[in-house]
Amino acid sequence: MTKRFETVDLRRIMTVSLGRRKSLASTKRMAQVPTTAGAEAFFASLPRYLKADDLQALIAAIVAARRKNKPVIWMAGGHLIKVGLNPIVIDLIDSGIITGLCLNGAGLIHDSELALVGRTSEDVAAGIDDGSFGMSRETAAFFAEAAAYADRHTIGLGEAAGTLLEERKTLYRKASLLAACHRRGIPAMVHIAVDTDIICQHPVYDPAAAARASHHDFTILAREIARGENGGVFVNIGSAVILPEVFLKALTVARNIYHHPKRIITANFDMISQYRPAVNVVSRPTRSGGTGYNFVGHHEIMIPLLAWGIKAYRRAKPSRATRGTHPRR
Repeated sequence: MTKRFETVDLRRIMTVSLGRRKSLASTKRMAQVPTTAGAEAFFASLPRYLKADDLQALIAAIVAARRKNKPVIWMAGGHLIKVGLNPIVIDLIDSGIITGLCLNGAGLIHDSELALVGRTSEDVAAGIDDGSFGMSRETAAFFAEAAAYADRHTIGLGEAAGTLLEERKTLYRKASLLAACHRRGIPAMVHIAVDTDIICQHPVYDPAAAARASHHDFTILAREIARGENGGVFVNIGSAVILPEVFLKALTVARNIYHHPKRIITANFDMISQYRPAVNVVSRPTRSGGTGYNFVGHHEIMIPLLAWGIKAYRRAKPSRATRGTHPRR
């Protein structure tokens, strides 16, 4: 059948080297893992009102969840990685606080670039002007290899990427969230959307393999959510559309098959208040039980503060660590 419409031949694109590409974020500027020094005094000094009270309640809920062996799942967009917060999150993974991690396609891209060359986040405006935006060949090649590996082994995209980063001993793998999940043996789940990420521009991109691997991660997420009855915690950080939508559908699947969880804790952290996270993460999932929190503030400040509080509360006695919990609706 003759093609009705002309298409672009992606084999004609000109790629650039990731190692030579100018990047705006690097491992050299990453956050340092906070100690607990001064944390108790700081949190004790906060007023017991509004978001200060909510933050302490969320921290206490996360600590309580892990003491009850309930899941604590973090969902994050690429911005968390670009502002240097991987060490903070990896510390929470290694210490057993985070039991599962969800990233969108941008998250996989930025995390793998950090692991490969120690840098990520290109100058989008400059790259669009000359057609070089998103054309790093190593990034596309790694994503394609991860999708193919996942397809061969019938595993998720997140597990495949973490496995490859570790097995190949990539130079900066210690800075990678996906590699950290692999080392810890917890699920890393990547949820993509077709044609939204730079890897879709490359001829090596296999949309079928990538979609199958991403959907496998969706089924893992639904099972992990089902384990969250009566205290599991689910936190969205900076994903405005993809992960809130994925979370809501996975929660529906869990409740359809297992009839729970009903009583969960959810939280959203973003720099501005946005509709889907507020509705699909905070309010709808907790409408018939549980508690939802919404925090507005810059990730590079709010997430270290959250982690600092978690580590401090975890060291406290259980009676004190749960002091901040309270029903809100």
